[in-house]
Amino acid sequence: MPVGRRPGAYVCGIDAAMDVVGGKWKVLILWALNERPHRFGQLRRALPGVTEKVLAAQLRELEADGIVHREEYDEVPPRVEYTLTGRGALLNEALAPLGAWGREHVLGGDPAPH
Repeated sequence: MPVGRRPGAYVCGIDAAMDVVGGKWKVLILWALNERPHRFGQLRRALPGVTEKVLAAQLRELEADGIVHREEYDEVPPRVEYTLTGRGALLNEALAPLGAWGREHVLGGDPAPH
């Protein structure tokens, strides 16, 4: 199922993908969720510098795009966990070569995946 955030406005697949992951925090959220499910506070601690407002907005957008799943548990106190969907896992796989390029050409480190 296509995301369709700007139907007809994309000029190529890269344009469409960047619309989904654009911004400073979305790829970092994907990276953190690739490791394991996170609660909101855990994500906030994993991403130093992100504000609560921005993190909540980015998670809502990723959820609306079918990249992140938000699971609410009927518990006291309330518990919410975020995980990657199948589409989100595929997106992380697609971003892995970009991370390898950054490690090799910007950081000067090992080009192996995380």
